[in-house]
Amino acid sequence: MIDLHSHILFGLDDGAPDMATSLEMARMAVADGITHMACTPHVVPGSYPNSSATILPAMQALQAMLDAQQIPLKLYCGADVHIAPNLVERLANGDIPTLNGSRYLLLEPLHEVLSPKLEDLAARLLEAGFVPIITHPERLLWAERHFDVIRRLADVGCPLQITAGAVVGGFGLPARRLAEKILKEGRASVVASDAHGATWRRPVMSKAYRAVADQAGEDEAERLFRSRPAAILADAEPGLVMPARRAGMRPQSGHGAARRFIDRMFGNG
Repeated sequence: MIDLHSHILFGLDDGAPDMATSLEMARMAVADGITHMACTPHVVPGSYPNSSATILPAMQALQAMLDAQQIPLKLYCGADVHIAPNLVERLANGDIPTLNGSRYLLLEPLHEVLSPKLEDLAARLLEAGFVPIITHPERLLWAERHFDVIRRLADVGCPLQITAGAVVGGFGLPARRLAEKILKEGRASVVASDAHGATWRRPVMSKAYRAVADQAGEDEAERLFRSRPAAILADAEPGLVMPARRAGMRPQSGHGAARRFIDRMFGNG
């Protein structure tokens, strides 16, 4: 599996507090079947002032430690980006990293209230050539009341990232029901761990994979946990990332191309 959302880098945000925790998280992820992981610390003005200058060296240092200890987890650079007025400009000049240098980024909306500028920001990002992946919509406290906004974001081309823990009830019944609704409507693009530690919000996704496979089928689980995340890291066209959700449409039309991306990432091609 490929995990596009994690807070495994220590000391940068509210994720891993130290190297020992980062290493334990990595071992836990590998044991659960995760082979590739994006390191995505929060970028929050005034709270977590991260940038490419802090995230990339931390990722490289952790990768070197994983390699030295023979922990087979491949890391990628990214960020969990919060709404900010200069976000487009910071992405354009490389101050904030996208996922593996691609057009895709994790965009975390406000949790408590719906920002009136969210759809406008998404439109500006798309117009600038970036593709914002909306993180954990099922956990946003306003999402159920304003589900039309979630639908519109997905329909204009913003992939939705569901949290693995929410799928299996780890964030409560409301989040689980909303995750199931998004999956049932065929609007979810990827599932990720959003891991923050080794004892809580852990980097595990296999249980969620089985739940999604039971609910939506093995092929869709493969797309949500492997082929679409691989396509994102490979900077594939959005058609390989956005789900074909309308009734009667063929399953992901670019699945073969995404499969080739996976083969290259795993050294199989």
